[in-house]
Amino acid sequence: MPAIGAVVALAAGMLATLGTPAAHAAGATLPFTSVEAESATTTGTRIGPDYTQGTLASEASGRQAVRLGAGQRVEYTVPRAANAVNVAYSVPDGQSGTLNVYVNGTRLSKTLAVTSKYSYIDTGWIPGSKTHHFFDNTRLLLGQSVQAGDRIAFESTGTQVSVDVADFEQVPAAAAQPAGSVSVTSKGADPSGQGDSTQAFRDAIAAAQGGVVWIPPGDYRLTSSLSGVQNVTLQGAGNWYSVVHTSRFIDQSGSSGNVHIKDFAVLGEVTERVDSSPDNFVNGSLGPNSSVSGMWIQHLKVGLWLTGNNDNLVVENNRILDTTADGLNLNGTAKGVRVRNNFLRNQGDDSLAMWSLYSPDTDSSFENNTISQPNLANGIAIYGGTDIAVRNNLISDTNALGSGIAISNQKFLDPFNPLAGTITVDGNTLVRTGAMNPNWNHPMSALRVDSYDSAINAAVNITNTTINDSPYSAFEFVSGGGQGYPVRNVTVDGATVRNTGTVVVQAEAQGAATFRNVTATGVGSAGIYNYPYPSGSGAFALTDGGGNSGWSSTWSDCSTWPQPGQGNPPPDPDRNLAKGRPATATGSQDVYTPGKAVDGDANSYWESTNNAFPQSWTVDLGSTQAVRRLVLKLPPSPAWGARTQTITVLGGTDGSNFSTVVGSQGYRFDPATGNTATVALPAGTHLRYLRLTVSANTGWPAGQFSEVEAYSAS
Repeated sequence: MPAIGAVVALAAGMLATLGTPAAHAAGATLPFTSVEAESATTTGTRIGPDYTQGTLASEASGRQAVRLGAGQRVEYTVPRAANAVNVAYSVPDGQSGTLNVYVNGTRLSKTLAVTSKYSYIDTGWIPGSKTHHFFDNTRLLLGQSVQAGDRIAFESTGTQVSVDVADFEQVPAAAAQPAGSVSVTSKGADPSGQGDSTQAFRDAIAAAQGGVVWIPPGDYRLTSSLSGVQNVTLQGAGNWYSVVHTSRFIDQSGSSGNVHIKDFAVLGEVTERVDSSPDNFVNGSLGPNSSVSGMWIQHLKVGLWLTGNNDNLVVENNRILDTTADGLNLNGTAKGVRVRNNFLRNQGDDSLAMWSLYSPDTDSSFENNTISQPNLANGIAIYGGTDIAVRNNLISDTNALGSGIAISNQKFLDPFNPLAGTITVDGNTLVRTGAMNPNWNHPMSALRVDSYDSAINAAVNITNTTINDSPYSAFEFVSGGGQGYPVRNVTVDGATVRNTGTVVVQAEAQGAATFRNVTATGVGSAGIYNYPYPSGSGAFALTDGGGNSGWSSTWSDCSTWPQPGQGNPPPDPDRNLAKGRPATATGSQDVYTPGKAVDGDANSYWESTNNAFPQSWTVDLGSTQAVRRLVLKLPPSPAWGARTQTITVLGGTDGSNFSTVVGSQGYRFDPATGNTATVALPAGTHLRYLRLTVSANTGWPAGQFSEVEAYSAS
């Protein structure tokens, strides 16, 4: 696809024309300009915005669309010279129909076909999924040129149609056959689409080794996949003119490479997702030093599912639409692959993914791609790999189970190769990304770093990021498998966060990240949610590297999830601030570990190393809190004899420097009175780290606590 026209960007809920982009602007340079239906004139009904999984509007671009009944229309003002249009739409399940097309009030003889055939996908084997993939795309050469300011209307002829977005494009004339190329029609291919052209394509490929196979304008039907494709160029007259109809184009486990595929369309007939079937444009390997460019790929399971040797592959200037699973997946062993300047819409899984199965993807990148509406996973997902880059991408409107960008050690299968080296995430713009995860029953952020199956030890550098209108949080650090693996070595430098629904940072795993030059406005609830899971697994340290503003507050209640726009609730004076928080100690005896003192069970307990006073126990409350009262407990059983422990209470805000809050004194614990002791703290006490130092115990030669409770009320 030629790099002309305007880049598509998202602002104020609609796709906007920005003209020629700056050298490092986010997103692809595209040959079309998109306009949202909700910004057009209509006699129909606007639906949305809605972010609820399973609703039509939640899968729409901008989370809004226009619903048309019989005779109703939506009319666009054309933003640029165009002779073609592509429309994203949805019709009710089981229905098909047409849209009449009007140019400046005059009805064309051509209509746009609409159908639910490729929509309403069910993937019951994927936890948390619901029926999804409601939208589809349909395109039309108008047969005439229109100019900026002209009007194009689409009218329902009877079927209810929800119109989402229209792409206006000036399609150049069909290209001429290259000299010396072998035309598939010379080998018997049928451009009418009636006959089976599979053997003609195979014969042309065999005859053109080292040269070009020419696919003239027309429709060609293939009934089985091509294999043995190597050292050849497959070239069409343009992706609006040369169209191949097949659900499996190339399926091969290996190739000597130098395969170049360009400038035609491959349209499939995939109506369900069957992961055991290779219903893909490319399944396997094109071999080293190959390329895919200028393609229109639609109605397949996956665009490119790449295994084996694809070293130095370039995938650029393509459109991948309406796949029931990934748009592209580098499924291990990729080296030096560049995926750039592509447009992807309406994927049923990750739009772009690297999955380092069997061996790592290495030194590969996703750059300057525009991604819209993945409806069951992430815009971009990096699952393991070494020295990977995600640069200057524009991602919008992710749905359930998905972030805009996920940097993850989720392995799915073994042998898996975790993240290693340096992971560069630079210059990306994320709009309305992040979603409620029904499996976790809490949100996923716009940009997620996930130690799902193992610790993240690679250097993860997230720079120059823009996050707009995330329905929930901006940055998330999580161990999604629930095992509490740490997320380490993360730097976030240079980010602009606008109108995030809940928090800027959602920290749910132990580990550490440094933030510099991160500015936030319009924060819905609080700046930081910092409560690692499982409780007691360890703390997440946020280091302020300077230049941060607008997100210093901390969500005050770890027992609840902030809701979009809720605001930070006042602290509950009856909430135990220490319960479930990470705890450490200078020593522990046997199984009586520090976390036992904050697990909510008065019958379990921490016991320090014996005969080694003084001993200290410390809990991280997650943020600086006003603390007025401590309740210290031992197991209530009468088997525990009465005793006095000599305790000093200390506090700090950074985990390293502590000052005395209450000086050393004895506290009596007696089963006859509940085996508890209360410590009143001075007014004005604020601390994040609470430390209790035990220097004596009349009942046992160690420090002992079954629960340490901290309250904001005296």
